[in-house]
Amino acid sequence: MSARSVSAIRSFLFTPANHERRVEKVFQVGADAVILDLEDAVANAEKEATRTKVVEAFRGRSGGPKRYVRINSVGTPYCEQDLALTVGPWLDGVVLPKLETVEGLKQVEAWLTAAEGAAGLAPGQLDLVGIVETALGVESAQAIATASQRLSRLAFGGGDYTLDLDYQWHADESVLAYARARLSHASRIGNLEPPVDTVVLQINDDDRFLASAQRGREFGFGGKLCIHPSQVPLTHSVYTPSDAEIEHARAVVAAFERAEAEGLASIQLDGYFIDYPIVYKSQRVLALAKRLQAC
Repeated sequence: MSARSVSAIRSFLFTPANHERRVEKVFQVGADAVILDLEDAVANAEKEATRTKVVEAFRGRSGGPKRYVRINSVGTPYCEQDLALTVGPWLDGVVLPKLETVEGLKQVEAWLTAAEGAAGLAPGQLDLVGIVETALGVESAQAIATASQRLSRLAFGGGDYTLDLDYQWHADESVLAYARARLSHASRIGNLEPPVDTVVLQINDDDRFLASAQRGREFGFGGKLCIHPSQVPLTHSVYTPSDAEIEHARAVVAAFERAEAEGLASIQLDGYFIDYPIVYKSQRVLALAKRLQAC
């Protein structure tokens, strides 16, 4: 788990920043974080004008979900000005799409630091989340994850990833396994927060979404990108430790503490073998439940 002081976030809910009705509703859904989008959901002709709408939507809000803006990628003519014109005390963080290289990350960090200074914010105050969504990004994930003190999380963009490689993205999501593993390993090596899993494009298929979310959790992901309000409670149901999981974790820790006091480092509990790795996993479950309760 990351040593950075960052909130536990299970659900990141996207909405187009230029769609006034959706923007107003997105804060009422119960997502842990809201992302107002300047990238794929906004036509090129509207990108510049939409920057002011991000500021208008976020300014003056307190409490509720964390507030993020997804800027355009570093190779576009919009990226630097997206940061210059949207960064301010109304933001909690920035989402950088199509992150592929350390050089691209460093360039955005420099622009973000300059934007913070212009807005009267302390350098490094805003969180940075990088979406990895190409073959190059996946292969560069470890270098990216270990190159920054500001980057808190990697996220996975399955749509652009399967487009980049011309993969067939079926319900079993077998083609995503390699990328998920790479991002999970990179995040751990870089001491980042657990990565955030890809969107599911089928907004009326709850079973598919739940199966996708469960796969992400099995790969060590800590949450999911959402594109529809209905996906938020589904995400929380998968990425929140259940009462049964918490109860079991408490039982494991308590039983092991008693055994350890007697000089034992391995025991059985309800038919399960328990040693230090199992105890540490249970402690992690309890720590996550505590973090979520505090948010």
